[in-house]
Amino acid sequence: MIHTTSRVLVSDLREHVGQTVSVSGWVNTLRLQRKMQFVVVRDHTGMVQVTHKRGGESDEIEAALEGLTSESAVRITGRVVDNPIVNLGGLELVPEKVEVLNRAETPLPIDEHTGLEQRLDWRFLDVRKRSSAQLLFAVQTTLEQGMREYAYAQGCTEMHTPKLMGTASESGAEVFKLGYFDRSAYLAQSPQFYKQMAIAAGIDRVFEIGPVFRAEPSFTSRHATEFTGVDVELAWINRVEDVMVFEEQMLTHATRKVADAHSEAIRETFGVEVTVPATPFPRITMAEAQEILRANGWDSEGAKEDLDPEGERAIAARIKEQTGHEWVFITHYPTSIRPFYHMRPADNPGVTLSFDLLWKGLEVTTGAQREHRHEVLLKQAAEKGMSAEPLQDYLNAFRYGCPPHGGLGMGLGRVLMVLLGLESIREATFLFRGPNRLTP
Repeated sequence: MIHTTSRVLVSDLREHVGQTVSVSGWVNTLRLQRKMQFVVVRDHTGMVQVTHKRGGESDEIEAALEGLTSESAVRITGRVVDNPIVNLGGLELVPEKVEVLNRAETPLPIDEHTGLEQRLDWRFLDVRKRSSAQLLFAVQTTLEQGMREYAYAQGCTEMHTPKLMGTASESGAEVFKLGYFDRSAYLAQSPQFYKQMAIAAGIDRVFEIGPVFRAEPSFTSRHATEFTGVDVELAWINRVEDVMVFEEQMLTHATRKVADAHSEAIRETFGVEVTVPATPFPRITMAEAQEILRANGWDSEGAKEDLDPEGERAIAARIKEQTGHEWVFITHYPTSIRPFYHMRPADNPGVTLSFDLLWKGLEVTTGAQREHRHEVLLKQAAEKGMSAEPLQDYLNAFRYGCPPHGGLGMGLGRVLMVLLGLESIREATFLFRGPNRLTP
């Protein structure tokens, strides 16, 4: 008689040798021979071989196993047997009951040779079948946990800001417009304004991990129209350096947590070593970066005001060569290419107290000290050709004693992409959204 048993994960089977247990998962492979039936069952922790000797016409287990298809969802109850010749952990499961919970149709729409775009069409199967995708989301969870731990320890309050806005944020470019009852609304391209309102509300340090929307028609390996942003805003800072120190310490803490939990699996699966960075990260001004790049003919075909991907990679390579460091802060971006709310130093108003953080040549963060003085904000918005009226709710936050503050916005997918050595942000996201992809 079979007693009802609770589910045992494949990774825990070694503790149950000689016992009858239930394993729930998917059929990975089938080898149905004349005398023996071998079925490999996979759950999110590993794989186990189910071994059954055929019993003939009245053998219900034989019939159930014969009717299985690859990726069918099954519950197998059986005895855990020690068998050193079995590759999968030296264990096998001798079945006493086979339940087919959901038989998969055949053939499957994707296999190991399917290209990325078609795999994205069947992303649930893609993630289920590939251990690398399973690991990616485990790493993402640990990375976020590490960031939250550090933020909480530094006195941050986690906030959830609106993603619907009544007016287009910042310049109004790159925002999605949608119908909102009898008027228009916009999807937030950043929680920036709301983070600053929280600072004005007396919430000393603000932290948020949430969705960000960008209506960029960009078809690159690093752009998405919806992605997860990691945002921080810190009140009562003395200088932009305070924000940079917060970020490098947060990233170091989170990376160490990933290394402790997953470094071996990442090495085996992705062929990447997780390196916990030393602090402080190198810093270089935008002017210095441009001087280095121009000496090597970076903008020989026409002056470039901002760093392009080629420039970012070149500067990161130079810093790695000089310091051995994979991270670098580029600071003091020109006023012309930064938003009106970035603070400008009194002695050099042509630049902003801002930074980008590059990791292995990819920009993963933008940050700055914000301008907190109402009259200066009005002046800087006007210089950018922006009317005060649509910004009124935002500007009101600075009229009644808003403290000095600064913050950063980081792309979680980009950090994962570099951390795991992925070629495209499409693989660093569960369900990617881009100009040509709104499904599944």
